[in-house]
Amino acid sequence: MPERNQAAFDFMASRRSLPAKTFITPVPSRAELEEILTVALRVPDHGKLEPWRLIVVDRAAMARLADLAEARALELGGDAEKVAKGRGQYDLGQLAVVVISSPKPVEKMPAAEQVLSAGALCMNIVSAATAAGWGACWLTGWPAHDAEFCARAFGCEGAETVAGIIHIATAPVVPPDRPRPDLSKVVSWA
Repeated sequence: MPERNQAAFDFMASRRSLPAKTFITPVPSRAELEEILTVALRVPDHGKLEPWRLIVVDRAAMARLADLAEARALELGGDAEKVAKGRGQYDLGQLAVVVISSPKPVEKMPAAEQVLSAGALCMNIVSAATAAGWGACWLTGWPAHDAEFCARAFGCEGAETVAGIIHIATAPVVPPDRPRPDLSKVVSWA
């Protein structure tokens, strides 16, 4: 019988997403964030390919990203709602880690698996930040799916995409848990 890590299991059983728009200061120091990222980088990376890269976005950089999102929305002919949605997380953000999926052209490691590795890294950052006592929220939004915005904002090239923007700061309140999936509706046994 395997040895159960009850503390880790309890953590996973109670973990929840917190709304980034409610986050306040303080945010993790550089040393605290480096510790979180060191733990989070213990993610499946398929033969040490490291098919991702990270960009830490501080409060000052958030304003630049908000302006870029607004400019891009206007270039696309977006209305006030598109502009507001594009600026939203950056106007309110305190600190974020942007995970860029950066698949490598290696035949034996399918690109899809490399992209999934970036998604796993996003979840690891959320879990590590939460375990360290911070509020954490994984967001994207339309700008994160716009290649031109991603090129301007994060230097994305070629097959690179934004896997997630992980906001990390102080969560002033923990909201009540939301309803969770009914296993009988989402799990089948073969």
